[in-house]
Amino acid sequence: LDENGYSDVAVMSYAVKYASAYYGPFREAAGSAPQFGDRKTYQMDPASGIRQAMKEAELDVLEGADYLIVKPALAYLDVIAKARESFQEPIVAYNVSGEYAMVKAAALNGWIDEKKVVLETMIGLKRAGSDMIMTYHALDIARWLKEEQ
Repeated sequence: LDENGYSDVAVMSYAVKYASAYYGPFREAAGSAPQFGDRKTYQMDPASGIRQAMKEAELDVLEGADYLIVKPALAYLDVIAKARESFQEPIVAYNVSGEYAMVKAAALNGWIDEKKVVLETMIGLKRAGSDMIMTYHALDIARWLKEEQ
Protein backbone atom coordinates (compact mmCIF):
# COMPACT_ATOMS: atom_id res chain seq x y z
CA LEU A 1 0.00 0.00 0.00
CA ASP A 2 2.73 2.46 0.99
CA GLU A 3 4.68 1.84 -2.22
CA ASN A 4 1.56 2.61 -4.29
CA GLY A 5 0.63 5.90 -2.65
CA TYR A 6 -1.70 4.58 0.03
CA SER A 7 0.42 5.42 3.06
CA ASP A 8 -2.62 6.76 4.95
CA VAL A 9 -4.47 3.42 4.75
CA ALA A 10 -4.23 1.46 7.98
CA VAL A 11 -3.97 -2.31 8.00
CA MET A 12 -5.87 -4.19 10.70
CA SER A 13 -4.39 -7.63 10.99
CA TYR A 14 -6.18 -10.72 12.24
CA ALA A 15 -2.86 -11.34 13.94
CA VAL A 16 -4.26 -13.70 16.54
CA LYS A 17 -7.40 -15.40 15.27
CA TYR A 18 -8.38 -18.62 16.97
CA ALA A 19 -10.38 -21.48 15.46
CA SER A 20 -13.21 -20.83 17.89
CA ALA A 21 -16.66 -22.15 18.67
CA TYR A 22 -17.59 -18.55 19.55
CA TYR A 23 -18.04 -17.73 15.84
CA GLY A 24 -21.05 -20.03 15.48
CA PRO A 25 -23.96 -17.55 15.51
CA PHE A 26 -22.43 -15.32 12.84
CA ARG A 27 -21.49 -18.23 10.62
CA GLU A 28 -25.00 -19.64 10.84
CA ALA A 29 -26.65 -16.27 10.14
CA ALA A 30 -24.33 -15.55 7.22
CA GLY A 31 -24.45 -19.10 5.89
CA SER A 32 -20.67 -19.13 6.03
CA ALA A 33 -20.06 -22.39 7.85
CA PRO A 34 -17.50 -24.46 5.94
CA GLN A 35 -19.14 -26.86 3.49
CA PHE A 36 -16.39 -29.38 4.26
CA GLY A 37 -13.47 -29.57 6.67
CA ASP A 38 -12.86 -26.69 9.04
CA ARG A 39 -10.80 -23.54 9.41
CA LYS A 40 -8.22 -25.07 11.73
CA THR A 41 -5.65 -25.10 8.94
CA TYR A 42 -5.39 -21.29 8.99
CA GLN A 43 -6.74 -20.27 12.39
CA MET A 44 -4.89 -20.85 15.63
CA ASP A 45 -5.63 -23.80 17.87
CA PRO A 46 -7.26 -22.50 21.07
CA ALA A 47 -4.86 -24.70 23.05
CA SER A 48 -1.76 -23.13 21.52
CA GLY A 49 0.27 -21.05 23.90
CA ILE A 50 0.82 -17.34 24.15
CA ARG A 51 4.25 -17.70 22.53
CA GLN A 52 2.61 -18.85 19.30
CA ALA A 53 0.16 -15.94 19.44
CA MET A 54 2.99 -13.44 19.90
CA LYS A 55 4.94 -15.03 17.06
CA GLU A 56 1.95 -14.64 14.73
CA ALA A 57 1.47 -11.03 15.81
CA GLU A 58 5.16 -10.25 15.35
CA LEU A 59 5.09 -11.64 11.81
CA ASP A 60 2.16 -9.36 10.99
CA VAL A 61 3.94 -6.34 12.47
CA LEU A 62 6.99 -7.13 10.34
CA GLU A 63 4.70 -7.24 7.30
CA GLY A 64 3.34 -3.76 8.11
CA ALA A 65 0.26 -4.28 10.28
CA ASP A 66 -0.90 -1.07 11.93
CA TYR A 67 -3.39 -2.72 14.32
CA LEU A 68 -3.34 -6.21 15.84
CA ILE A 69 -6.67 -7.98 16.32
CA VAL A 70 -7.25 -10.69 18.90
CA LYS A 71 -10.34 -12.70 18.00
CA PRO A 72 -12.41 -13.77 19.87
CA ALA A 73 -11.87 -11.60 22.91
CA LEU A 74 -13.25 -12.98 26.18
CA ALA A 75 -11.52 -16.35 26.28
CA TYR A 76 -8.24 -14.70 25.31
CA LEU A 77 -7.84 -11.82 27.75
CA ASP A 78 -4.40 -13.18 28.63
CA VAL A 79 -3.40 -12.93 24.97
CA ILE A 80 -4.69 -9.36 24.75
CA ALA A 81 -2.66 -8.44 27.84
CA LYS A 82 0.52 -10.06 26.49
CA ALA A 83 0.05 -8.41 23.09
CA ARG A 84 -0.35 -5.01 24.77
CA GLU A 85 2.83 -5.66 26.73
CA SER A 86 4.75 -6.85 23.65
CA PHE A 87 3.79 -4.46 20.85
CA GLN A 88 3.49 -0.72 20.26
CA GLU A 89 0.71 -1.15 17.69
CA PRO A 90 -2.86 -0.69 18.90
CA ILE A 91 -4.46 -3.91 20.14
CA VAL A 92 -8.02 -4.59 18.98
CA ALA A 93 -10.30 -6.96 20.87
CA TYR A 94 -12.93 -8.50 18.62
CA ASN A 95 -15.93 -9.40 20.77
CA VAL A 96 -17.55 -11.92 18.43
CA SER A 97 -21.09 -13.14 17.78
CA GLY A 98 -21.02 -16.06 20.21
CA GLU A 99 -19.97 -13.79 23.04
CA TYR A 100 -22.75 -11.39 22.07
CA ALA A 101 -25.33 -14.18 21.76
CA MET A 102 -24.54 -15.57 25.22
CA VAL A 103 -25.18 -12.19 26.82
CA LYS A 104 -28.36 -11.60 24.80
CA ALA A 105 -29.75 -15.06 25.61
CA ALA A 106 -29.02 -14.70 29.32
CA ALA A 107 -30.60 -11.23 29.35
CA LEU A 108 -33.70 -12.44 27.51
CA ASN A 109 -34.09 -15.19 30.11
CA GLY A 110 -33.80 -12.65 32.92
CA TRP A 111 -30.61 -14.22 34.27
CA ILE A 112 -28.43 -11.11 33.99
CA ASP A 113 -28.65 -7.35 33.73
CA GLU A 114 -27.61 -6.93 30.09
CA LYS A 115 -26.39 -3.35 30.35
CA LYS A 116 -24.29 -4.00 33.43
CA VAL A 117 -22.77 -7.19 32.01
CA VAL A 118 -21.97 -5.62 28.64
CA LEU A 119 -20.38 -2.53 30.16
CA GLU A 120 -18.40 -4.64 32.63
CA THR A 121 -17.21 -6.83 29.74
CA MET A 122 -16.06 -3.79 27.78
CA ILE A 123 -14.20 -2.49 30.83
CA GLY A 124 -12.54 -5.90 31.19
CA LEU A 125 -11.43 -5.88 27.55
CA LYS A 126 -10.03 -2.39 27.99
CA ARG A 127 -8.35 -3.30 31.27
CA ALA A 128 -6.70 -6.32 29.60
CA GLY A 129 -5.01 -3.90 27.21
CA SER A 130 -7.31 -3.33 24.26
CA ASP A 131 -6.97 0.03 22.59
CA MET A 132 -10.07 -0.63 20.50
CA ILE A 133 -13.01 -3.01 20.80
CA MET A 134 -15.11 -4.32 17.93
CA THR A 135 -18.40 -5.62 19.25
CA TYR A 136 -21.94 -6.44 18.19
CA HIS A 137 -22.99 -4.57 21.34
CA ALA A 138 -21.85 -1.23 19.87
CA LEU A 139 -25.31 0.20 19.10
CA ASP A 140 -26.64 -0.76 22.53
CA ILE A 141 -23.60 0.77 24.23
CA ALA A 142 -24.00 3.99 22.24
CA ARG A 143 -27.68 4.19 23.21
CA TRP A 144 -26.95 3.54 26.90
CA LEU A 145 -24.21 6.14 27.01
CA LYS A 146 -26.42 8.69 25.25
CA GLU A 147 -29.23 8.02 27.74
CA GLU A 148 -26.85 8.70 30.62
CA GLN A 149 -25.95 12.19 29.33
